[in-house]
Amino acid sequence: MKVCVIGGGGREHTLAWKLAQSDSVTKVYAIPGSKAMEDVAECVAIDWQDFAAVTKFLQKEAIDLVVIGPEAPLVAGLADAVRAAGIAVFGPSKAAAQLEGSKVFAKDLMKKYDIPTAAYGVFDDAAKAKAFIDETGAPIVIKADGLAAGKGVAVAMTVEEAKAAVDDMLSANRFGDAGHIVVIEEFMVGEEASLLAFVDGTTVVPMIASQDHKRIFDGDKGPNTGGMGTYAPAPVMTEALLKEAYDKVLVPMVKAMKAEGMPYVGCLYAGLMITPEGPKVVEFNVRFGDPETQVVLPLLDGDLGEIMMACENGRLTEDMVSWRDGSAACVILASAGYPETSHKDDVIDGDLSFTEDTLVFHSGTSFKDGHYVTAGGRVLGIVGLGDDLQKALDKAYERVAKVRFEGRQYRKDIGQKAFAHLR
Repeated sequence: MKVCVIGGGGREHTLAWKLAQSDSVTKVYAIPGSKAMEDVAECVAIDWQDFAAVTKFLQKEAIDLVVIGPEAPLVAGLADAVRAAGIAVFGPSKAAAQLEGSKVFAKDLMKKYDIPTAAYGVFDDAAKAKAFIDETGAPIVIKADGLAAGKGVAVAMTVEEAKAAVDDMLSANRFGDAGHIVVIEEFMVGEEASLLAFVDGTTVVPMIASQDHKRIFDGDKGPNTGGMGTYAPAPVMTEALLKEAYDKVLVPMVKAMKAEGMPYVGCLYAGLMITPEGPKVVEFNVRFGDPETQVVLPLLDGDLGEIMMACENGRLTEDMVSWRDGSAACVILASAGYPETSHKDDVIDGDLSFTEDTLVFHSGTSFKDGHYVTAGGRVLGIVGLGDDLQKALDKAYERVAKVRFEGRQYRKDIGQKAFAHLR
């Protein structure tokens, strides 16, 4: 079948790379894709926001399956427009995508269906939000309601920090429409893990657990980012915890979505905090995580195209999904100034080719005058593969040392939390 991936970042590079390996897939397209994706996909310069142009191209090329990578097209309803044109989609409807598009929607749904998450309050008035902070105390978490590219979260260790975050979002309008309403949550203590699952509206098949590193600096210091690195599998998610998360989080949410009249089809991402009371939901995302995708999919031992089409057709089965032995680790190289600012057009020096045990996915690059240059934000995801986590990390960091650009930033402690569980 012909498959078209929507998007052009590191997640979409990984999706296209994996789909190109699928026996069920004869050709991969990408809208708009990137120069780096041209090795595995035919890239087409169409703006995804032009739904009519997208569907016209898909029909003209007789595309069988569309895979929507980023959250923004899903929240905007691109999946609905493509399905209305008679083309299969891996990705939820606009209604179901509210699960990520609105934190208030997600929290209220979790409360209604008794899915474990942090206690919370919802505010559109700064004075009331600050009164709630005074009453609750710190540490406390402030979140913009809408999409903010992974940056609309402030983990405030003091009441003053929390109030400043409220002012930033509600008064200073830092995140625009996304921050006109804030969710203020209790601070959960524990270790985070990401658990993604394939979903066909009813059946839920979990992927291997991974662990993201959200803060910009080593030791989980500095502001939140879209993710500075990951590894999989994550040993914090024991078999018992995986079963608990499946039974108490993933399955109940898929049932809830069905009961609410918005069946969920696609990748359901549960960001979890492993607390002393068990796994609790930090957030839901309605697509593959970035950079979790870069470590989960290389370990998938199945036909991704077949799995995704089965999700759309309501015939997903557990035996379609299996996993290779070993580990994968991803280190993100980010541009100078990220996440507060984003430097562009710095020449990237080094070999960016794939090897047997290292992969280089392009998150934010462009191609100028015969060279890849930074396009701002997170630039590259460098993945190491190995028989165990240490070997995977060694491979990733060996490769990181060979790729340079002005002002590059990366964390040197990716995966270190895992070793406490592996001793």
